[in-house]
Parts: sequence; C-alpha cells; structure tokens
Amino acid sequence: MTDTSTPTVVIGMVSIDCSDSAAMATFYSAVLGWPITYQQDGYAMLEQDGRRLGFGETPDYQRPSWPDDGHKQFHLDLGADDIEATIARCVELGATKPEEQPGETWTVLIDPSGHPFCITKLANWG
Repeated sequence: MTDTSTPTVVIGMVSIDCSDSAAMATFYSAVLGWPITYQQDGYAMLEQDGRRLGFGETPDYQRPSWPDDGHKQFHLDLGADDIEATIARCVELGATKPEEQPGETWTVLIDPSGHPFCITKLANWG
C-alpha cells in the first residue's frame, strides 16, 4: 500500500565519478545515442527524454575492480536488441571485455574509467 501523504521522489540524474569527464561523456553518448547537453571543466552531462547521466571528475579517482572485490561502486545494465553488435561497438569505442564473465545472459564490459557495465537482451526487461 502506498502512502499518498508522502511526496513522490524521482531520480533527477545519475552522476558517475571518473578521471576524465569528457572521455566518459563521449563514450556513453556514442553507446547510448544520447547527446552531450553540458560540458565544462571536470563535468559533463548527457540527456535524453528527461533522463540524465552525469560524469564528474574526482581528485585521486580510483578505478573499481572486476571481478568485484567489494569496490565496484555501481554498474549500469544496458539492454540491446543485438548483443554481439553492441559489445563490438562498445569495444570499438573504448570499452574492454574482461575474461571473467558472470554467466550466459549478461556480458560485462569495462568503460574507459574502469566501471563495469552489463549488456543483456533488451527483451529481458519486458
């Protein structure tokens, strides 16, 4: 049961720490097809249909690890119609595909700042 006296809260943006905001914005803009709507020293943002993804440079940024040793921080799950073509495109754009993979329905890739992200069938999301 939902408490209607509580205001609805929405996620305004997801922001990702990184070492190079311009490189991350360029990478994810190409992967997702979202335009870069803001870019200034140390920060960049993508926006599409009211969804926002930001990238902020952090002093002494440390890349997360894969396989995860408890320092992964977060990961994005991306749905694609053609998984193999999407993986190939992401690698072409600068992602890497680690040898360690969690199973057969998800493929883990590593973005240019070291964050793991997953590619799976778009149909899996309903």
